[in-house]
Order: sequence, then structure tokens, then C-alpha cells
Amino acid sequence: MTEPTEDGWRRLSPLMLAVHPAHELLRQLPLLIGAVAVGSATQNPLLTLLGAAAIMAVGVARWFTTSYRIGPDDVELRTGVLQRKALSVPRNRIRSVSTDARPLHRLLGLTVLRVSTGQQARGDNAFELDAVEAKHVAALRHELLARASAAPDPGAPAAPVAVLARWQPSWLRYSPLSWSGLVMILGGWGLIAQAGLGETVLGSAAGVFTGASASLVAAAAVAAVLGASVLLAVGQSLLSYANLTLTRSADTLNLTHGLLRVREHSYDMSRLRGATVREPLLVRALGGARLDAVMTGVHGAGEASLLLPPCPRDTVRGVLAGLIGRDDVVAGPVVSHGPVAARRRWVRALALPVAVGLALAALAGWVPVWVWPVWAGGTGVCALLAADRVRALGHRVDSRWLVARRGSVARRRDCLQTAGVIGWTVRQTFFQRRAGVATLVAATAAGTKRYLVVDIPAADAWAVAATASPWVAQSSWCESGEIAPPGVDPARGASFSTRRHF
Repeated sequence: MTEPTEDGWRRLSPLMLAVHPAHELLRQLPLLIGAVAVGSATQNPLLTLLGAAAIMAVGVARWFTTSYRIGPDDVELRTGVLQRKALSVPRNRIRSVSTDARPLHRLLGLTVLRVSTGQQARGDNAFELDAVEAKHVAALRHELLARASAAPDPGAPAAPVAVLARWQPSWLRYSPLSWSGLVMILGGWGLIAQAGLGETVLGSAAGVFTGASASLVAAAAVAAVLGASVLLAVGQSLLSYANLTLTRSADTLNLTHGLLRVREHSYDMSRLRGATVREPLLVRALGGARLDAVMTGVHGAGEASLLLPPCPRDTVRGVLAGLIGRDDVVAGPVVSHGPVAARRRWVRALALPVAVGLALAALAGWVPVWVWPVWAGGTGVCALLAADRVRALGHRVDSRWLVARRGSVARRRDCLQTAGVIGWTVRQTFFQRRAGVATLVAATAAGTKRYLVVDIPAADAWAVAATASPWVAQSSWCESGEIAPPGVDPARGASFSTRRHF
């Protein structure tokens, strides 16, 4: 990072001149291949060298054409070689700052810094500084996230930093329980098939098992796929999350992770509205969970909101309790939604197995004997899932926090700060109306934007909303104890809502 000019514009590190030409060659690989082909066809290697030199020259030119400025109200970026581009981001819209250091960046002491406003910005619309010297990242991040009205005193001591969690090798035991390894195998097979090598690979594999029985070949294929899936999943988790450290200072939450490619995310704590504890079935069976942030300007699913990958449940609960300061919100019991909601889960889980059982009974003379144990096992699994879903369903609410829990295969516990709720909706499907239950939807600007309390008794829906948001109780129809506004018949199944306007 160079010294700013008189008007405040700065350039990136000159070491960028060693990074961008290499990246430009990779980015323009089709053009490079074309230059090599033309050079070979004309037997003139100079054309290949000229093509490579032109691509590298574009990478070099990026340093001379890239500059940025941090003003009191906005952050500006100017870039572009052939086509100039100017991007401006208001500082009060900055939600998070993340960094990404690939191996070449790390070798040169550089990193890529990205500014997020909560909107999906890609390509030319993304505010990205490539590359910033690693020693300047902390100060630059603090400058970008600091409010103009609360500029820090340069002479003041640094704010204490608390370590909330560190990655442990034992966390890798949860990696094989994800689909990531299998997805990579399917993606690799798709590339092989598109290249026309599928039959060759299958033929080579079949040659290894010449003379073997079909059952042995099938078992070996399944074992090979599962083994490769486990290895790939563990390797991907190790590369992505090794050295993970989650720390908290007075006003920021900082997450660093990665073995070869190091990524760092900084979040403004004032925008934190809660978190979601995700417990997939197999991960939960081993006592694990994952933690996602519910934060304004950060999407509530995927890598963008990740605070902790699958790890011990006690670690997740301890971190979340430290962030929000409420143990009962994190792990306290929830209010059951009653027998009607439980019955709906049993009916959904067993309707198909019962129908299949009746069909098998009607065709008993043509059904092989081994089908019945399979049907019985499948029915038992469905019954266990139904019981688990019944046990999980519930909520708890007070004037500060709303907690909603549901699911079995993909269980989640949403802990939402009620101050961030801007609207409530009570929604009923045809079958929910018949059963007397409803889905309460809390609308917020954070996370996934909508958080559901599923199959709550319809008569209690607005009471829960009024407990969480006192402004809901100011509606006259809500004070009268009705579950719908005047003129709306709940029996007709309309969806009705109320919102807070600012």
C-alpha cells in the first residue's frame, strides 16, 4: 500500500506486479492455448511468446490503473485497463470486511480484501482490493468498519481480544457425515464423461475384476466410492477450516480459517441479531452442531454466515452463549406446540409407509418374502424420525429473544433478537386451518430474512408476536384476543400480517 496522494487516492502494493501477471495467465488460459496453437500451426514460436507477453502486460497494467480512496462518507475504487470503472460504497452500508490469501499471496505477504454491503455483488460490482500487504490489513479493516462519529483515539490502548473458539483436529470426525465428498466424486465423473473417457475408465475398472461375481464387483465399487468420498470430505474440511480461530473484540467479530488458502472475515457486532444452531441428523448423533450468524447484511445460510463448522455441540453452545449472554436462549427447554402438531408429524411420516403396506398386502401372492422386512425397517425409520420431529418442535419467547426449533434430518434452532423483527405474518394452509394450527413468520433484515415458528396453535400465534414485539399488542384487534384483523375470516385461510414501519 503506497502513501496517499494529496486528494487521498492510494495504490495497492507494488508486489501486486508479481501476482497479477500469473493470475492473468490463468484467467486468460483459453487465449494462451489459442496462441500456442497458432504458434505451432505456423511454426513460429514468436507468436506464442507475444500472446503470453500481451496477457502478462495486461496484468502489469492493472497496478497502474487501480487506486482507491477512503473518505469520511464513502469508499471509492477506480480500476480497468481498456474500460475504466469507478465504484463507490457508502461507509454506513459496509456490513463486513473479509480477506482471502491464496498460496502465492501468502508467499509474498499479500492478501485480497473484500468489502461487503450485504448485497450480492460479483465481478465488476464487487469492491475488492487485490492485493494489500498483510501487515496493513488490520488497520485498513478497522478504518473501513469504524464509524465516522466514533473514530478511535490513536493513543488509546488496543481493545482486548477474546478467543471464543479454536479449531481442533478432532473436528474432522464430522467431515465424512457431509455430502461434500460424494459431490466432488460426481463432479469429477461428470468431467470424465464429458471428455469422452467414461467408457475407457469403466473398461479399465472392469478388467481388474475379470472373472469376479457381480455382487463382488458391486460391493467393491460401493466401497471405493465411499472410501474416496470420506477421504475427499476430510481433506476438503482440513484445507478449509484448519487453523480456524474465532475472536471477539469490543465491536467486531473476527473469523480466520484455512490451511493453504487463508480466509478472514470481520463482522460488525452491532449488526448481530442472533444465530442459528444447525444439527444435521448424523452430525447430531455424534454430538456435533454448526453455528451460523444471524446478522444484518450477511446471508443466513452457506459460507457467508458460518461462524463454526461442524464441531462439538458444547463448543457451539458455549460460543453462542458468550455472544448473546443468555444460556437459556441457547440450550433452554422450548414450549411444545401440543398434540395437534405432533399428530401432523406422525401422519406425514407414516402415511406413505401405510399406503405401501396396504398395497403389498393386496399383492401378497406376488410379493417376494424379502420385501416385508425391508418395508418393516423403512416404517420403523419413519416412525423414529416422526418421534424425533415431535420432540424437537417448539419455541420460547420473551421481550428480548425468540427461539424456534424444528426438524430432525436437518434440525435447527433459530435464536433471534426481537429488536430486529420488523414484521409478523400468520400463515395457514388448508390442512393447518382444519387442524387449528398456523405458521408464525418473523420478518427481519438479518440472516435469511424470515424465521418460522411452525404449527403453533393458531390462537397463540399473535400472543407470541405481541410478547416479542410490544408494538404488535397496540393493534386493537390483537388486544381483543382475535387471531385475525377485522374483516378477515381465519376459516377462509387468508394470510394476515402486521409490520413496523420506521
